[in-house]
Amino acid sequence: MSDRITALDLPEGELSDRTRKYFDICREKLGMVPNVLQAYTFDETKLNAFTAMYNDLMLGESGLSPLEREMIAVVVSSINKCYYCLTAHGASVRELSGDPELGELLVMNFRAADLPDRQRAMLLFAEKLTEQPSKMEESDRQSLRDAGLSDRDIFDVASTAAFFNMTNRVASGIDMRPNPEYSSQHRG
Repeated sequence: MSDRITALDLPEGELSDRTRKYFDICREKLGMVPNVLQAYTFDETKLNAFTAMYNDLMLGESGLSPLEREMIAVVVSSINKCYYCLTAHGASVRELSGDPELGELLVMNFRAADLPDRQRAMLLFAEKLTEQPSKMEESDRQSLRDAGLSDRDIFDVASTAAFFNMTNRVASGIDMRPNPEYSSQHRG
């Protein structure tokens, strides 16, 4: 038996109807239930809070595209060396961009990627917020405005980066492992 805390494999009958339906949607859309969701099944209140925040940040209305949000997830996770999120969100970047190389560049060094100014500015902001949050200044926000982002967009960049800093720490803290399917997805 592994010492990792990953998917707790609660019998489906012990989950609420709401969670079982949500997991059915995951299986239908993704072909699996992501291990991050399974790991939260020990406490459905925490699972519901996690999924509500994730769905709002990553799928909700925003001036940031779904790809841009996934790019932030990958860059933050790269800095934090979060194996789970790099694997899972790297697959999403590959899928949304249609560019397998972009996902790998973001994992290794986003500065090497040929990115529009807007995306480069977002990722530089997310990097600083991850590495030096106490050193954020108005000039950091202004660099995003100069690249065409609104104050609401800046809030979404900061919220997405902050969320992945939190989830990276949980995933690393419990040694959460990505579903094996993520590794081979959308590689061309």
